[in-house]
Amino acid sequence: MSKQQWTTRLCYLSCLLWLILPALALADTGIHGVRMWNAPDHTRLVFDVSGPVQHHLFPLHKPHRLVIDFEKSELKTRLKADQFNNRHISGLRYARQPDGKLRVVLDLKQSVRPRSFMLRPSGQYGHRLVIDLYDRGGQPKVVQTVRKPADSGKGRDVVIAIDAGHGGEDPGARGKVLKTREKNITLAIARRLKKLIDAEPGMRAVLTRKGDYYVGLRKRMKIARRHHADFFVSIHADAFRNKKARGSSVFVLSNRGASSEAARWLAQKENAADMVGGVSLDDKDDVLASVLLDLAQTGTLAASLRAARSVHREMGRIGKLHGNKVQNAGFMVLKSPDIPSMLVETGFISNPTEERQLASPAYQQKVARAIFRGIREYFRAEPPLGTRLAMEKHRKNRPAGKYVIKPGDTLSTIAQRHRVSIADLRNENRITSDRIKVGQVLRIPST
Repeated sequence: MSKQQWTTRLCYLSCLLWLILPALALADTGIHGVRMWNAPDHTRLVFDVSGPVQHHLFPLHKPHRLVIDFEKSELKTRLKADQFNNRHISGLRYARQPDGKLRVVLDLKQSVRPRSFMLRPSGQYGHRLVIDLYDRGGQPKVVQTVRKPADSGKGRDVVIAIDAGHGGEDPGARGKVLKTREKNITLAIARRLKKLIDAEPGMRAVLTRKGDYYVGLRKRMKIARRHHADFFVSIHADAFRNKKARGSSVFVLSNRGASSEAARWLAQKENAADMVGGVSLDDKDDVLASVLLDLAQTGTLAASLRAARSVHREMGRIGKLHGNKVQNAGFMVLKSPDIPSMLVETGFISNPTEERQLASPAYQQKVARAIFRGIREYFRAEPPLGTRLAMEKHRKNRPAGKYVIKPGDTLSTIAQRHRVSIADLRNENRITSDRIKVGQVLRIPST
């Protein structure tokens, strides 16, 4: 090929690129779908987009609306307005504007405080635009209402915070055979565990999430602290690169890193969940708080380990264990300095056999019962001061006193004198009526 021919071709390619590149630069970002998640304190809309998209939010009133203008964007699917209806949104509309922008309008049932941010591709998801709608001017709703124990002199309940891993936009691991999602397994086990704990006298449970919505890792700890939880247990059903990996594991926090390659890989995967489900921009100042949390773990780590050993032993009675002892890893969700915590991997959802087990309601109940028995064993041995369990243990460990009934005594005056309840006095002596006899010897329960 001659030099002149080469020159001609180069000129042709240059002209072609000169025409193509501007067209590529002006190519619209595709919007391939919208998903809505209902959380207790906000509504989340997630737009699946082909790449980073410029957008602008502004509210309108009378009636309340939220307008989202997308720059250089094209809707690749049809949105059904009736699918967007909850306590914040009554409908959704969209249209192309004269200036070329794609406008999406949310018809609102109330005024909201919107927040938006982009998420980069992660796991099974591509680029996403997340829009959160919070109540304007109101306090965020809590997941559950804190119930104050009645002042009966019997002590408060031991509170267990149960954390169902993942949720909403963050599905967690996924099984290969039944396509089971980790977020559904963990919530099912958490609900069963809560029922068992609530049925146990002297104990009650709270859930960090009650439905299919995302809760940030730091917020899970805040929910537990808001309820003055005595213990925090996070439930997971993770996957591993090798589908032959099987068995349950129990983790406590390690300040020095993971104790094995598998533990390290799982810890990194769980800590990345905020990138999958979305993280508050306000939380980016929490780096210092994270360091302080790490420094404050010494007081709770020993208690966490003792409780975890009890649960680990119970899990071994219902199935295979992945490791013969409690493991250590740097899970962010365990880093509450004032609440003993553990994370239970109930099995590997990537293992076909264990996926089928985890999807079974009967096996979910077995797992919940094993975790419950381990927690109950720990708190019966080491109940927190001021709790009903602590008072019952103290009463059992101390011999009851004795009192000889004198003329003029009543059950009420005897109970008041010895600072015990009439009910406890009756139970201790198996008294079914108010009639007592002079000279009768009563056993006085310890207070």
